[in-house]
Amino acid sequence: MAGLYYEQFSPGQAFEHAWTRTLTEMDNVLFSSLTMNVQPLHLDAHFAAQTEFGKPLVNSLFTLGLLIGMTVNDTTLGTTVANLGMTDVNFPKPVFAGDTLHVRTRVLSVRESKSRPNAGIVEFEHTALNHRDEVVATCKRSALMRKRPA
Repeated sequence: MAGLYYEQFSPGQAFEHAWTRTLTEMDNVLFSSLTMNVQPLHLDAHFAAQTEFGKPLVNSLFTLGLLIGMTVNDTTLGTTVANLGMTDVNFPKPVFAGDTLHVRTRVLSVRESKSRPNAGIVEFEHTALNHRDEVVATCKRSALMRKRPA
């Protein structure tokens, strides 16, 4: 498995994920359309040109999904039982088509599961940065992680 097991995580552990991703207008339009988010700030260049941003914003939920997705290969690929929740989601800077994102992860805490002896809970803090190294998204995520097979 590419992902790590519960025992392989420790508080303070940090990951600088190698993946980068340039967002496109098509990503934004497709995601917004598939999720039925008809907000003109994401889909209407004329409308968006009249806002403080001057152009369409990338849908923040796409940014959040990408932020978490870019962490999977290094941390949880094949070893996650389930995501338990996301908190403290923030978007301090706007994201636009053409921005290239990279992601960092830090392990905040680990604890045994009370109900599943073969799993533990890991709390991650994920941070997405654009190509100018500006933080564009953050979140905390709790995941139920498999323990190593006996």
